[in-house]
Amino acid sequence: MNSPLASRLSPADFGKVAVLMGGRSAEREISLMSGKNVLEGLKRKGVDAHAFDPAERELFELKRDGYQRAFLILHGRYGEDGTVQGALETMGIPYTGSGVMASALCMDKLRTKLVWLALGIPTPRHAVLTADSDWGSVAKDLGLPLIVKPAHEGSSIGLTKVATLEKIQPAYELAAKCDTLVIAEEFIGGRELTAAFLDDRALPLIRIEAPQGNYDYQNKYFTDVVKYHCPSGLPIAQERDLQATVIRAARALGCAGWGRADLMLRGDGRAFLLEMNTAPGMTGHSLVPMAARAAGIEFDDLVLRILELAHVG
Repeated sequence: MNSPLASRLSPADFGKVAVLMGGRSAEREISLMSGKNVLEGLKRKGVDAHAFDPAERELFELKRDGYQRAFLILHGRYGEDGTVQGALETMGIPYTGSGVMASALCMDKLRTKLVWLALGIPTPRHAVLTADSDWGSVAKDLGLPLIVKPAHEGSSIGLTKVATLEKIQPAYELAAKCDTLVIAEEFIGGRELTAAFLDDRALPLIRIEAPQGNYDYQNKYFTDVVKYHCPSGLPIAQERDLQATVIRAARALGCAGWGRADLMLRGDGRAFLLEMNTAPGMTGHSLVPMAARAAGIEFDDLVLRILELAHVG
């Protein structure tokens, strides 16, 4: 492979590698799917890789059993939120992806937005919701439709697009079952895009075309009705500008190694960042492998390169 992002280490250099998958979050099922693909890809490249599920084993076993690196493909809480990263740092085991601070920050959609807003990075307007919120004021401030979602979940879990005032409270109650922190967000109509990065380099944008714009949990992972366009079809200059914005947004949060930002492109050409994913999916429907392939990086080479970028702190 001629890509400048190709791994420069041999498989033996990585030593014994744990692929951390599964975990205890609401995204466990997707994590297991992602982890299986990562594990198989690393093995095909000759890496001594093994599955490790923190929901079934104690993390200290990683040190006891001589693991030398960890590929983190845990999604959601207890894995993507800095908790496992901190434990691995304590044990001195290099791990993939962002560090403790960036992982925790990106898992919190509210505080991610606050960082971006402070730096002038465009993100939809929002409001924090509680059981005592004035739903009428929320609707007036953000407009309808709007999005209600838990601040610490991914994969669209607990998320609702609300079209009418009377549906805001049920949407809040659904999100509150997933999280103690719930936010409402201005709905941005337009084209849905995702922008992956690898080693501080932006990968090609992907334009997502879901039926009725419904890119939900089911359509993300378990159907083939969503269309993915890569190349995105955007003018080259516009794509480069969006890639530069995503890299700036990732750096502002302290992200490292790899990740993926989700954004909306409004009809007037203005883009809004929605969230940053520090351990994106690696399933058959996932977007980072798709973008990497468009950049000339096949799946097995992608996971090997991500593993090479493993770090401690």
